[in-house]
Amino acid sequence: MTDAHTKDAHTTTAAADWQAWQESWDRQQEWYMPDREERFRIMLDMVEALVGTAPRVLDLACGTGSITARLLARFPDATSTGVDLDPALLTIAEGTFADDERVTFVTADLKDPGWTRALPHDSYDAVLTATALHWLHQEPLADLYGHIAGLVRDGGVFMNADHMIDDTTPRINAAERSQRHARMNQATSEGALDWAQWWQLAAKDPVLAGPTARRFEIYGDHADGDTPSAEWHARVLREKGFGEARPVWCSPSDTLLLALK
Repeated sequence: MTDAHTKDAHTTTAAADWQAWQESWDRQQEWYMPDREERFRIMLDMVEALVGTAPRVLDLACGTGSITARLLARFPDATSTGVDLDPALLTIAEGTFADDERVTFVTADLKDPGWTRALPHDSYDAVLTATALHWLHQEPLADLYGHIAGLVRDGGVFMNADHMIDDTTPRINAAERSQRHARMNQATSEGALDWAQWWQLAAKDPVLAGPTARRFEIYGDHADGDTPSAEWHARVLREKGFGEARPVWCSPSDTLLLALK
């Protein structure tokens, strides 16, 4: 089931400190990805290079609207449609952007074949997503890429910044993982919140408690998806209708993959 959210959908929660929740979410995500802002910067660099400074953007699996916030700060003439299924993160997103007419949010399940019918537009200059699609297994992810190819206009772009693991380098992968987890443990000892701790706080908040409970009814503790290589993503995107696809940024564990229609 899908539904579009109006700007006054959460007027009863206006007293919540949405910016504080955004910042808390950012810190929790940076615990996993200290280079998170760098990938966002490169993503927006490529948006500007390929579709200009006033794009119509689909923020796919938008969460709290992290991409949308950075998009509009850099490109004030852009517009964004955020789509997600998570009621708690959408509550934060809707509260944050409640007075911004450039932003629309839609509740939809990306595994539902009809999810694109809930969107306000038939095509987009750019579809952007980060650290979200690894929740999907390869078959539904390939199907999703087909839907995305149908949404991106000719000359438009799709970018996915996510965990993309090359299974042909197990020793490199193990060394990187060990170092990353050591740094995460150090940050935890200094007070950083991990995923589970952040959700525990959300569950105790009077505004987010209900949406958080619904969120865990939908997803459970965490989805069990796949993290195929960047080569797999590029190949499937070309098979689904994109003309070109390759990485434009990478860290030891993550890749920003760009596909051009």
